[in-house]
Amino acid sequence: MTRSERLADQLDWYWCKNLRPRLNGLTDEEYFWEPVHGCWSIRPRGTSAVPMREGSGEWAMDSTSPAPVPAPVTTIAWRLAHIIVSCMGYRVGWYFGGQDVDSQTFAYAGTADEALEQLDEMYGRWNAGVRELSDAELDNPPTVGPEGYPMENRVLHVNRELIHHGAEISLLRDLYRRQGGAGQHRI
Repeated sequence: MTRSERLADQLDWYWCKNLRPRLNGLTDEEYFWEPVHGCWSIRPRGTSAVPMREGSGEWAMDSTSPAPVPAPVTTIAWRLAHIIVSCMGYRVGWYFGGQDVDSQTFAYAGTADEALEQLDEMYGRWNAGVRELSDAELDNPPTVGPEGYPMENRVLHVNRELIHHGAEISLLRDLYRRQGGAGQHRI
């Protein structure tokens, strides 16, 4: 097994055994559920109270720059969008070619099913790209993205991000289910 295959397999094991099965059956109500007041989410364009909104379609992602401290609690919708665009999307375009992904022009998903389709597609592109990297490519910094870090570091960073944010999504699903789905979502 090559180094790139080991790196891809690390994330693929988590994806297949933990995260992706935990997302099966995700409903729109869960997707938008706000466990506390002031959550960031994906909302119909023009309905957010947050100063910045990212995206080009009917749905926009709550955002500000710089991010507030402490960071707001986010919905599953926001967290999935972050994984799709910021964790994998940018890097798929930078490192493996194809369609560039940008938070300002991305068409964010207005349903759980649409978000899961976007997630599956982006994960497939990321995993396939990582598997094709040579040892020389892993040892050297990529020509785009954060400077000075070898590509292997970038791959491990994305693995960590997906595991980290996947655990947050899993916790939100657990909390939603334990409160009986009676929570309110605000669109």
